[in-house]
Amino acid sequence: MAPVDPHSYTDGAHPVTAHASLAFYLDFSASAIHASALVTLSAPHSGDLLLDTRALAVHSASTTTEAADPIPLALAADADPVLGSALTLTLPPDTSSFLLTFSTSPDASALQWLSPPQTASGLPFVFSQCQSIHARSIFPCHDTPAARITYSLLLNVPARLSAVAAARHVARRDPVSSDHRGACDDALWCAPGRIVEEFQMAQCVPPYLFAFAAGAIGSRDLGPRTRVYAEGGDTLLDDAAREFAGVEDMVKVGESLFGPYDWERFDLLVLPPSFPYGGMENPRMVFLTPTVIKGDAAGAQVVAHELAHSWTGNLITNKTNEDFWLNEGFTTYAERRIVEVVQGEERAALNMGIGWRGLNRMMERFKDNMEFTKLKPKMAGIDPDDVYSEVPYEKGFQFLWRIERQIGRPAFDEFLKKYIATFKFQSIDTETFLEFLKANVPGIENQVDLDVWIEGTGIPPDAMEPDSATYRKICTLAAEFKSGKIPSEDEVADWSGQEWELYLENLSTDVEASQVTALDERYKLSESRDYEVKVAFLQLAIPTGCRCYFNEVEKCLKQVGRMKYLRPLYSSLAKCSEEEKMLAKRIFSEAHEFYHPIARSVAESILSKHG
Repeated sequence: MAPVDPHSYTDGAHPVTAHASLAFYLDFSASAIHASALVTLSAPHSGDLLLDTRALAVHSASTTTEAADPIPLALAADADPVLGSALTLTLPPDTSSFLLTFSTSPDASALQWLSPPQTASGLPFVFSQCQSIHARSIFPCHDTPAARITYSLLLNVPARLSAVAAARHVARRDPVSSDHRGACDDALWCAPGRIVEEFQMAQCVPPYLFAFAAGAIGSRDLGPRTRVYAEGGDTLLDDAAREFAGVEDMVKVGESLFGPYDWERFDLLVLPPSFPYGGMENPRMVFLTPTVIKGDAAGAQVVAHELAHSWTGNLITNKTNEDFWLNEGFTTYAERRIVEVVQGEERAALNMGIGWRGLNRMMERFKDNMEFTKLKPKMAGIDPDDVYSEVPYEKGFQFLWRIERQIGRPAFDEFLKKYIATFKFQSIDTETFLEFLKANVPGIENQVDLDVWIEGTGIPPDAMEPDSATYRKICTLAAEFKSGKIPSEDEVADWSGQEWELYLENLSTDVEASQVTALDERYKLSESRDYEVKVAFLQLAIPTGCRCYFNEVEKCLKQVGRMKYLRPLYSSLAKCSEEEKMLAKRIFSEAHEFYHPIARSVAESILSKHG
């Protein structure tokens, strides 16, 4: 066996999935999908073929010949806690395609099923989140970014619901019995009150970018190729449309910086608050948390990041999760270039400053295992969700910024466009990038220590803290807080959430409870509508023993499932006294069903680690 990815059973000596025709019957009552997949391989194959699965019930495998002969299959009995279970198919000679039928588990790690009481509409809702290695819990696949696929998708849903996907919408139509290819029986597929939403993804994408959602979803047009969708009614849609009104202009800025936008549409779906990330860059249909809607267009920076992925991450993809910085470091750099044009250099510098603080904070988090402060860490046996951090984002950004400073922005812009054009619709590793860098920027290895940046732990000595007048002012005010000085109303008069976030991130953790409460009494930070500000403040307050904020902590942990907020709040509580630990465990016991499975697993890991 020639493994291509430490997080996949895929054998590099065998062909991989090139196309999947998927038919999904969404069974909301059972929180399960009954499905079929017609799989086409990249080349004919004979003998054993391995696919990734997790908690799937695989019912059958058959040839696509007229006889539809059964294909022997074996599903590993003991699931690996990280990889799941290998599905082994023993293919007849020269097999180029085959048909699978299967069902997902109610505990599928990629799916969250929301019951009517959990939604704004009072109707059921389901959405997927496949990054990093969760597509295998929806359908058997070569679940590695090294194996890019095209796909078609039929979603059979109740007619009162609608569906979206990270693919071109073809039609909303009545079910036809020939659609499902054994996913379920004809009577179920064609039952009264059901509808089929049909999608096509003709561009090859890694499996983690497979995505869909179904529920009472409405929409608002933002521009000729941009639309926002949401499950939450007209008020949320109107708020989202105002927050993201500038998205079409952002797409144009991205094209001017990085080349043509190759995905036709850039639509946005605002998901329920249990969505575990700020955003997910699914091509054609970005998924977003509602916490990015702040009323001041600040959420556009999250959108800028997901838009930047359209070039770096979606067009060019990391080959494995050990190369994750190729996705996120490049995208963080590209995001800040877009923000610089759209919102100005000062705003981009603040963004960089928050990132710099985050990178330094990660050094503390991983102080006992500095392997995960490398740009290319060794990940065999490690669940990517357990070590997800700001390192690939911010250290990756710093590496690219270091190269830009060395060769100058015009030369780096030329390099970046050539890089994207050369590797578009490919998955590459760090070594391929370095070879391309050295070939196109001769002598760079003598000017920048590439080994220290890629293989070294910690923050390299030639990384650089950002600098701007606003950034310096905020850092100075934060330093003065330790001696008891609270910023005056004049000093913060023009601050938005991002300035407050940077201020709070730069405060010393060695402060008195009285200082924290005095700051909050003046500026009501614990009540902020901006969760970045609220969580940064609560994270400061918890270690001081300010129990007056425990109600706000509890509300936050029960109202929002974004891991960016769950991780620091649960960690802060779990590291304190027995009272705070018991509070964390009680909140989790009451809130865990609200969380997406990925977020639930992360919170469980934190509480388990700290007893």
